[in-house]
Amino acid sequence: MTTPAPAATPAAVDPERFVLGNPDAPVTVVEFGDLECPYCRAAGPELRRLVEESDGRVRLVWRHFPLFQVHPHALAAALAAEAAGAQGRFWELHDRLLEQQDHLTDDDLREHAVALGLDPDDLVGEAAERYADAVRADYAEGLALEVPGTPTVFVDGVRFRGRIEYDALRAVVDAL
Repeated sequence: MTTPAPAATPAAVDPERFVLGNPDAPVTVVEFGDLECPYCRAAGPELRRLVEESDGRVRLVWRHFPLFQVHPHALAAALAAEAAGAQGRFWELHDRLLEQQDHLTDDDLREHAVALGLDPDDLVGEAAERYADAVRADYAEGLALEVPGTPTVFVDGVRFRGRIEYDALRAVVDAL
């Protein structure tokens, strides 16, 4: 079940930035997520399946919405993911961090970087802070859209309400 989004809709999609699936897909799913959020971890496979089984009709776009008041490592994880994205490895680190949410300290982020063949010094500390504007922009966009928490999903600009499950998402996409 969906309800209309607020007057604003998610910003135009930059195909160079964190798009999973066909960059030219006619249906865009935007997820506002937090890499330390257990609900985002649960939603991840459902959203990935939606993209993978869409025959190129659906693309998934990630927007950072770190709930830093609740998740103390969410912001550092978002910055690390941005840094990995600058090296074309966003989705690999994204998936790894969601799977290992109990391991998001700076030392853990360094280990994740090494495991993926990335320079660990690029993913933490001052080096990663150069991506703060991108995370801040995503967060501000979420606030403007009245994102209540994570994950919050929009399907072609309409906020999806309810549990993020493949069948429900697929029904919305098929109705388009």
